[in-house]
Amino acid sequence: MEQIEGQKVTENIYYCPDGKYRWIYELNMLKNPVILMTIWKIFGILILVQIVLSFLLEVFEGDISTWFTEYLLTPGFLIVPGILFTLSLISYVIIGFIYGWQYIVLFEMDHHGVYHIQMPKQFEKAQGLAWLTAMAGLATGNFTTAGSGILAASKNTSSTNFEFVRKVIKKKNFHCIKVNELMEKNQIYAADEDFEFVWEFITQQCTKAKIIG
Repeated sequence: MEQIEGQKVTENIYYCPDGKYRWIYELNMLKNPVILMTIWKIFGILILVQIVLSFLLEVFEGDISTWFTEYLLTPGFLIVPGILFTLSLISYVIIGFIYGWQYIVLFEMDHHGVYHIQMPKQFEKAQGLAWLTAMAGLATGNFTTAGSGILAASKNTSSTNFEFVRKVIKKKNFHCIKVNELMEKNQIYAADEDFEFVWEFITQQCTKAKIIG
């Protein structure tokens, strides 16, 4: 796809004068459960750690013959997963109410990496589109300063360096691309009409990564 400076390269993605692609994605938390699934995954890891620690403790004590029947297969073992599952749902509902069930993200991407920038609650889509238009070169201004200002105003930011990415996973049904480094994981969202462009760009830059999808 031809890259035209200051204009759209897909329906929602702009190629900006500073050499970065930028787009805004609004994730409907009621229709797209990808964030909830991420929370469940985190709690699942906590449960797995609990199981492994319990097993290692039994190994060190030299008696694992009754570990399955007296721990893993008992009703009491289900208490912790049940509590964590309930907490995950409560957490998701609280987060959903705080965000108005809309998770608004600004993405900045170039050949070096991608920024996932969560916008503040008071951020309005119209303001975001106006900013994006300016960043696309359709208005005058200092683009570097504008980008820094958005970063400073953001509620939360995560970044990925393509050089260190070890795994890229396509979750097109959830409009999500998981970009995982060894100690850092990022989730990139894109609408249907933009998804393939983002996927192809990321996979071309992540030359050391395992591509799944």
